[in-house]
Amino acid sequence: QQSGRRYNLFLKQRLRIDKRHQSKDSIFFRDGVRRIDFVLSYVDDLNKEWEKKLERRKEFERNLKKAGLELETEDKKESEDGKIYFVKIHAPWEVLITYAEVLNIKVPIKENDIPSTVENPLDCMLAPLRLPEKVMHPEPDYFTAPFSKDKQELYLINDESTFFSPSMRNRIVNYILTRCPYGTEEGKKKFGIKRLLNNGTYSAAYPLHDCQYWKKANDPNCDNERYTLYMEWARFLRFYKEQPLDLIRKYYGEKIGIYFAWLGFYTEMLFLAAVVGLICFFYGLITMDENMSSKEICDPAIGGEIIMCPLCDRECDYWRLNTTCESSEYSHLFDNVATLFFAIFMGIWVTLFLEFWKRRQARLKYEWDLVDFEEEQQQLQLRPEYEAKCTQKKKNPVTQEMEPYLPITSQAVRFCISGTTVLFWVSLIIASMIAVIVYRLAVYAAFASLMENTQSLEPISGLLTPQLATSVTASCLNFVIIMILNFLYERIAIWITDMEIPRTHMEYENRLTMKMFLFQFVNYYSSCFYVAFFKGKFVGYPGAYTYMFNRWRNEECDPAGCLIELTTQLTIVMAGKQIWGNIQEAIVPWICNWWGRRKARNNPENLYSRWEQDHDLQTFGALGLFYEYLEMVIQFGFITLFVASFPLAPLLALMNNILEIRVDSWKLTTQYRRPVAAKAHSIGVWQEILNGMAILSVVTNAFIVAFTSDMIPRLVYYYAYSENEDSPMSGYINNSLSVFQISDFPDRNKPKMNPGNFVICRYRDYRYPPDHERKYLHTMQFWHILAAKLAFIIIMEHVVFIVKFFVAWMIPDVPADVKAKIKREKYLTQKILHEYELEKLKEKLCQGDKLASEKEFIATEGRMELSRAM
Repeated sequence: QQSGRRYNLFLKQRLRIDKRHQSKDSIFFRDGVRRIDFVLSYVDDLNKEWEKKLERRKEFERNLKKAGLELETEDKKESEDGKIYFVKIHAPWEVLITYAEVLNIKVPIKENDIPSTVENPLDCMLAPLRLPEKVMHPEPDYFTAPFSKDKQELYLINDESTFFSPSMRNRIVNYILTRCPYGTEEGKKKFGIKRLLNNGTYSAAYPLHDCQYWKKANDPNCDNERYTLYMEWARFLRFYKEQPLDLIRKYYGEKIGIYFAWLGFYTEMLFLAAVVGLICFFYGLITMDENMSSKEICDPAIGGEIIMCPLCDRECDYWRLNTTCESSEYSHLFDNVATLFFAIFMGIWVTLFLEFWKRRQARLKYEWDLVDFEEEQQQLQLRPEYEAKCTQKKKNPVTQEMEPYLPITSQAVRFCISGTTVLFWVSLIIASMIAVIVYRLAVYAAFASLMENTQSLEPISGLLTPQLATSVTASCLNFVIIMILNFLYERIAIWITDMEIPRTHMEYENRLTMKMFLFQFVNYYSSCFYVAFFKGKFVGYPGAYTYMFNRWRNEECDPAGCLIELTTQLTIVMAGKQIWGNIQEAIVPWICNWWGRRKARNNPENLYSRWEQDHDLQTFGALGLFYEYLEMVIQFGFITLFVASFPLAPLLALMNNILEIRVDSWKLTTQYRRPVAAKAHSIGVWQEILNGMAILSVVTNAFIVAFTSDMIPRLVYYYAYSENEDSPMSGYINNSLSVFQISDFPDRNKPKMNPGNFVICRYRDYRYPPDHERKYLHTMQFWHILAAKLAFIIIMEHVVFIVKFFVAWMIPDVPADVKAKIKREKYLTQKILHEYELEKLKEKLCQGDKLASEKEFIATEGRMELSRAM
C-alpha cells in the first residue's frame, strides 16, 4: 500500500512536469488542440474584499461559459512566482461564427482575379528597400463578404481552426468580455472586464503573442508572425526597408496597421521637405560672407562706432553694435531670400502630403476590406460604460429598439464642468508662459552685467550675447514646465472625458483627442508664438519704454532680428520633446520589463509559460495609439507653423521619424503585451486637425516672414531708400537704427555710469531724431515698411491658398484604379451571392412548394439580370 502511494505521488509529479513541459511557449490548452484566444489573471489576496472578488469571478466565468466560451484555469502553484492564477479562454467555432455575424466581419468567398497594377520601372532600383514577398503579403488576396451563419458553404472554409485569424478571434472574445455581466451591486447590473480590472477582481486581461520574438516556436502549427515582425521590421538595422503593412494589420489589427501606414507615408514625404530645407540652409551658409548687414555690424569702422542704448534700466551699460557680430552672421543662415521660398514651398508641400495620404488611405481601405466600415461602425453596440451609467431608455428612431440615453440636462451639466476644467488648464499654461516671460525680463539685466564684468566669458562672449543666454535658459525652463503640465493634464483630460460619458468608442476618442490637442497646442506652441509675434514688437523707445505689470521692461530683439531667437526656441523645444519622447517610449518599458522578469531569468525556460511571459510585459492600453498620434501631430505643427524660421526642422523630424518607426515597432513587438485587434478605416479626427494646421501654417509663416524676419525692411530699403547703386544694401544698418539723445533719458532708465561720455545712442526703430520737429515720432519709412508687410501677407496668403486649393482639386481622393477595383469587387461579390441563392432555390424547388419557390426563383434571376445591367 505504501509503495502504491509512492507510485501515485510519482505519477502526480510526473504529470505536473509533463504539463509544464507541454505548456512551454504553447498557445494551446492542455489538450494541444484548442487555441488560447485570451488570458485573464488574478491574485488571491486574502483581504476584506477577497470574498466579494471571488463571487464576482465565479459569476463572471459562469456567464462566459453560458456565452459559449471554454475556460481552463492554471493553478497558482503552476505559476513562476506561485501567486498568480491564469484563466485561459478559447472561443469554439460556434461562438466565432455567431459573433462574426454580429460584428459584420468580412471573410473570403473567392480568390481575387483582378490583375495587379503594372510593374513600376523603378522596382529594380528599389529592390534593396523591399522585403520578401511572403513577409509583405502573408495571405492571398480574396473577394470578401460579411459572414453569415446561414451561408457557411459559400465561404472558403478549409480549416475551421484557422479560418478566423488570431486577431479576429481575440477581437471577438474581447467583445464578449466587455459585455459579460458579473452580478448586481447597489441595485445596478454590473458587467464588463474593464470594471473587473479596475476594482482588482482580475489583474490583467490580454491575448497571447504567438511565439517569443527572438526565436521561432517549436510548435509546427504556429505562424511565428511575432518573430517575423521582429526580424524584418522591429530592428533598427532594417530602418531603410519598407514596412510589412499587411502583416502588421494581420497580427495587430487595422487600427495599428493604419497608424504605421500613416507614419511611414509621413516620413517618406518628409524626405522631400528635408532635402529642400537643407538646400535653403546651405544657400544661407554659402551667402553668409556676402551678407551686407552682418558685414556692416562686424566692421569696426561702422558697427564698432555705433553706440547702442542700454538693453535694461540702470544696470546695463551702453554697448557697441559690433559685439553682436557672430549672432548677426548666424542669423543670416535662416533669415535670407531662401526663407521666403521655403515658406511658400512648405505651404504647397503640406497640401501634397494631405492629398496623397487620402489616396494612400483609399487604397488601404480597399485592400483591407474597410470600404463599408463606416456603416459597420454604426451597427456596433454602444460603449459598455455608456450602457452601464445611462439608466434611462428611449426608442431609437432607426432601429425602433429601446436603448439607453443620457438626458439633455445631464449632458449640459457635464459639458459645463468639462469646458470649465479645460479653460482653467489652458489659463494655467498661459499663466506659466507669462511667468517665463517675466523670468526673461528679470534675468536679462543679470546676464548683461555678468557678461560685461566676467573675464572668463570673453572667448564666447561674441556668440553668447545676453539675449541668447536669456533665450536659451528660458527655453529650457519652458520645456521643463511643458513636460510637468503635460504629465498632470493627461490624467485630467481622461477623467473629464470619462465624466462626459461619450456614447461610442469613436466619440470617446474624438472628444479626448480635441481636449488633449487643444492643451498641447497651447502648451508647446505658446512660447514660439510669443517669440515670433510679440517679442520686440511692443518695446517703446528710450525714455518711453513699455513695461509689463508696470515693473519689467519689455524685451528687445537683437539688432540682427528676432528670427535667430525663434530658431533657438524651436530647436530646444522640438529636439527636447523628441529625445524625451524616445526615452519614455523605449527605455522606460524596457527597464520595467527587465525588473519584472529578473526572477524568471533564474528559472529553467520550460517552467516559464507563454501566458506568464506575456503577463510580465507592459500593457498597451486603449489610448496607446492616441499618444503616438499626438506626438507626431505636435511635431507636424513644429515643421509647418514655424518652418520659415528653421529650414532644418523637416530634417530633424525625418531623422526622428526613422528612429520613431523602429522604436514604436520594437516596443510593440518586444516590450508590450499583444493589443486587442481593432478596426479603423482612417486616422480619424487627426485628419481634420492636420487640415486645420495646414491652413494655419500659411498664415503663421506669412507673419513670420513679414514681422519676425528682416526681409521686408531690407527689400523696402533696397528698392526705395538705397542711395548707393553699386552696393544697394550698404548703409542699411545705419538706416534701420534711430538716434536718441542721452540727456533725454529719465532717471528710471538712465544707466548709472557713462564712462565714454556718450551724447547719443542708437536703437532699433524708425523714428525721427531729437533735433527734428516730430521728435521721436515714427518716420514715413516706418509706415512704408508696415504697408509692405501687410501687402506681403495678403499676397503670400492668397498665392499659397490658390495653389493649395488648385492642387487639392487636381488630385482625386481615390485613385481611378481603386475605384474600378471597388466596383468590380462589388459586382463579382453580388454575382457570387446571387448564384448561391439560385442554387439554394433550386434545391427548394426539388423539395416541394413549387409555386412559391418558382416565383422566388424568377424574382432572384430577375435581380441578377438587373445587377448585370447595372
